[in-house]
Amino acid sequence: MKTLLVLFVVCTLVVLSVSGTAEQKLKNCNDVRAAYSSKGFNVNDVPNKGVNGAPLKVCPQGFSCCTVEMEEKLSQQSHTEIKAPVSRLSTNLQSTFKQRHDHFDKFFRQLLQNAEVSLHNMFVRTYGIMYVQNAELFKDFFASLTRYYVSGSTAINLDSMLSDFWANLLERMFRLVNVQYEFSDSYMECISRHTEQLQPFGDVPRKLRIQLTRAFVAARTFVRGLALMPEVVNKVSTVSASPSCVRAAMKMLYCPYCSGQVALKPCQNYCLNVLRGCLANQADLDTEWNNFLDAMLGLAERLEGPFNFESVMDPIDVKISEAIMNMQENSMQVTQKVFQGCGQPKPSMAFRSTRSVKETSFSGRFRPYSPDARPTTAAGTSLDRLTNDVKKKLKHAKKFWSTLPETVCAGERIAPGDECWNGTAKSRYESVVIGNGLANQVSNPDVDVDITKPDIVIRSQIAALKEMTSWLKAAHSGNDISIDNGKDEDSSGGEESGSTCDPPSCDTDRDIYFSTPPNPSNPRVVQVVKDINSSRALQGSMALALCGLALALLAPHLR
Repeated sequence: MKTLLVLFVVCTLVVLSVSGTAEQKLKNCNDVRAAYSSKGFNVNDVPNKGVNGAPLKVCPQGFSCCTVEMEEKLSQQSHTEIKAPVSRLSTNLQSTFKQRHDHFDKFFRQLLQNAEVSLHNMFVRTYGIMYVQNAELFKDFFASLTRYYVSGSTAINLDSMLSDFWANLLERMFRLVNVQYEFSDSYMECISRHTEQLQPFGDVPRKLRIQLTRAFVAARTFVRGLALMPEVVNKVSTVSASPSCVRAAMKMLYCPYCSGQVALKPCQNYCLNVLRGCLANQADLDTEWNNFLDAMLGLAERLEGPFNFESVMDPIDVKISEAIMNMQENSMQVTQKVFQGCGQPKPSMAFRSTRSVKETSFSGRFRPYSPDARPTTAAGTSLDRLTNDVKKKLKHAKKFWSTLPETVCAGERIAPGDECWNGTAKSRYESVVIGNGLANQVSNPDVDVDITKPDIVIRSQIAALKEMTSWLKAAHSGNDISIDNGKDEDSSGGEESGSTCDPPSCDTDRDIYFSTPPNPSNPRVVQVVKDINSSRALQGSMALALCGLALALLAPHLR
């Protein structure tokens, strides 16, 4: 009995001692005063000793080192602190892809400028006044390509533009090789309408149309995708935290202050539930965000391969020269077909042949373009370097929104193990960690989220990502994103077939001479119906003119 009495007294003294220590801590708020002041607040807001916490709206009530005024200020502080790491991550993401957008856009524009300048300098140097008099044709060609890159089919119909370019080039070349004749405007219109059937430039126009369409659609769509990413991140970053989120953040970050435990950090799972509740709407971006990134990566692969903008633009002058060579080789057949289809033109009274042999002859061979030679003249880099870099960034950006809680709730922001703040005390956090997204927040134990009211800004950005993804997928197939383009770019289905010659320019009988040859890939084997053996004088004058034209256009590629 005496032993039991002694044991009772010892236990009572221990309890009183522990109680007295806890009460002493609450009575002494010096640690809280120092921590509160370090946040930039007035130290006089903090009581010297614990006060009745009954008026507090968020933190546990009882003896507390917090007042209602302190709780309000700390709530604002918690809002700032929980938003800061998210804003920092978002800003870094914005900056990364804003820079990549600028790099790609500058590179593509520089390639266009380089191609135009190169062709212009070459023709001025080798063809002189004859090129200068026709330079607007090529100037308009590159201006149209630039407009298409910037604005797409809303500004330029690429197929029509290319058709007009080749038709105009044919008109000018046809006049040059037939200077002994006079051609009316209606006669030249007849020639233009049948450019595709005549195929004076061989298969170059068809191939170049396919290459330009695919490369330009891919390039401009990819650049638009890069531009969209910072826009989405910026708009999402403007979404304000809900009152329930601010309340939960205050409870997690600063309620330990009220109990005098200023150094106590939240449990990791507790932090995850709070952040997943606060960022529920943002997490719903993840699915469309990842789909968008996959589409961007797919198009990047195309840019490195068959839709390579650089490999199309860099040798474009060579491709045009090749087309002119085809015209040179097929000029006799083309001329005879035109004369039979559009009629015999009138001889020119002003025609005089003044060119010497020295001016019109040349020797050497055509220098083809090597696709293995990838220059680095545009913006000081190459497309391969740019795409390799951006693919790494795109892959790293996947699951950005759904992993924000894990990214924030790490390091010094949380306390490992059970020695952490669980929302009410220093102890293990027992609740289950809920999933990401708005729908999962119905069971969030720490943040009240209205799952019936999704954020309008977030939903609009989800829609923007979904639309851009569809454009990227269309571009991946070589289709223009701004028009309903259902034709196969690999086929010639988009090209006109048959005659479009209308009376009185030509009649049905003459249309037969404009029919597409059986083997379009080898137009040189087309047989002229009319016997041309009697036209030796005509052949001689055309040959002289063609040699001069070929010398001027092809001199830069001769060895």
